[in-house]
Amino acid sequence: MRKKLKSIPRFTSELQEKKFWEANDSTEYVDWSKAERAQFPNLKPSTQTISIRLPVSLLERIKVEANKRDVPYQSLIKVWLSEKSSKPK
Repeated sequence: MRKKLKSIPRFTSELQEKKFWEANDSTEYVDWSKAERAQFPNLKPSTQTISIRLPVSLLERIKVEANKRDVPYQSLIKVWLSEKSSKPK
């Protein structure tokens, strides 16, 4: 016997939709047994490669910190840049 699914409400914003899915179980709204894998072959990466010169000693300290956190040093740099750039002035 199949479970009757609830209707997904209409959302007026992405934030409203995000809060809804954070608070609700999607299996009450979607029959995941019928889901199909989506493919997006024409997507372009939303990143841009840059080159930055750092003093060797600074790069070594960053690598040590990344190693302590068990993450790649480039990822740690991105996290730190993101955190620093999103703080209010």
